[in-house]
Amino acid sequence: MAAGGDWETVVGLEVHVQLRTAQKLFSVAPVRFGQPPNVDIDAVDVGLPGALPVLNDEAVTLALRLGVALGCTVRATSRFARKHYFYPDSPKGYQITQADEPLLSDGHVVIDGADGPRAIPLVRAHLEEDAGKSVHDELGTRLDWNRAGTPLLEVVTQPALRGPDEAMRFFRALRSLAMAVAACDGNLQEGSMRADANVSVRRRGAPLGTRVELKNINSPRFLHDAVAHEARRQIALLSAGGTVTQETRLWDPDRGESRVMRTKEDAPDYRYLGDPDLPLLVIDEARLDDVKATLPELPAARRARYEALGIATGAAATLVDEPATTAFFEAALSAAGGAAASATRAKAVANWVVNEVLGLPEGLARVPPSALGRLVALVDEGAVAGRGAKDVLRALHDTDDADTGAVVDVDALVDARGLRLQQGGDVEARARAVVREVLDKSPAQVAQVKSGKDKIKGFLVGQSLKALGQGADPKQVQQLVDEELAKR
Repeated sequence: MAAGGDWETVVGLEVHVQLRTAQKLFSVAPVRFGQPPNVDIDAVDVGLPGALPVLNDEAVTLALRLGVALGCTVRATSRFARKHYFYPDSPKGYQITQADEPLLSDGHVVIDGADGPRAIPLVRAHLEEDAGKSVHDELGTRLDWNRAGTPLLEVVTQPALRGPDEAMRFFRALRSLAMAVAACDGNLQEGSMRADANVSVRRRGAPLGTRVELKNINSPRFLHDAVAHEARRQIALLSAGGTVTQETRLWDPDRGESRVMRTKEDAPDYRYLGDPDLPLLVIDEARLDDVKATLPELPAARRARYEALGIATGAAATLVDEPATTAFFEAALSAAGGAAASATRAKAVANWVVNEVLGLPEGLARVPPSALGRLVALVDEGAVAGRGAKDVLRALHDTDDADTGAVVDVDALVDARGLRLQQGGDVEARARAVVREVLDKSPAQVAQVKSGKDKIKGFLVGQSLKALGQGADPKQVQQLVDEELAKR
């Protein structure tokens, strides 16, 4: 959204997507998180004389998978270049990246805009290696080069995002897509996706303003807050008659503010040169066809399919956001008899996953999807009440066998707890007698309902259910309360 008033915030993103390879982009060193400093490096990573890079073909395949999913144009022949800069975390003195001839160009990411879906256009997506890490503490600055050489796909948007909300939605949508095609693990705590945001403000209809770059933001929420803060900072400067300086700033999420890192270099400052040690990267049609043939159903298509089954838009978006959630829902729906079992079956399973399972600690890992599916089927068929089913769900989650993958007999669990709803003429007669007794003992509440205070009816239903025990059908009791009240 815009910054407010007649100001508009314009955002372009450069998102670094870490490709989930076993080895680095140009060396055989492993890609691992949390290792002791400087154990996962080799001669290529630190630029020792005579060490020659060899392109990791697995990284190329993953880049192609994400590129095709983004609708990018794949360049048949692309080239690697050296981007020169002298920071301590870049041991070679340059970064191997792609400059004028990237692997991927154009494409888009669809986000939920204020007025419906919006396709955010991309400029390019290119392969490059990550830098190392500078660790600053009371002892000074130390260097950990384990991350140096890790394969990245940098996805660059046009300055088409309008404000912090759209920037956040873009980051989430790209993460969901990258995980869906297995190009990235999406682990934000480990820095698997990091965004640089180019932020400027302008009066509506005016040319683009001077942009400021915000570096290394590793979560959608931090990105939202950083863009919002930077927009406010720039508007305050311009409103006071000042000017915005083109610079790079570092966002501090703990303090909710940014600080200057350096004045922004332009492309010529990096002295791009073609890398003489790497051949051209050639992608033929056969390889591209293989990639396209192995892509799974993408989140947008899956979300549309879920909505067609009657699942609410918000729930459908949640179900496709993470591959683990999607897989859990699909397994639970299958165990519940599939969408064809009833007109409401898919919606019911979706609601239980989104509203109940995801609210439990490690819910996806501890609740067997097959057990949830059977439980939802029992509720949907009227055999178990919703509140009783929630008790069963908590039991499934809390059992010591939750992590073993053992098969759970949900029907036996329901029967052992006396939760299966009683049915038949004798059951109804007993329930009616209990309802009458509750009404007889609650003349004040009956009078309130008769005077138009319908909310009091919930008290009468609750007292009746309490007297009948867990096997009572709440819908039946509700109907009986209505019928008996009408007679008074």
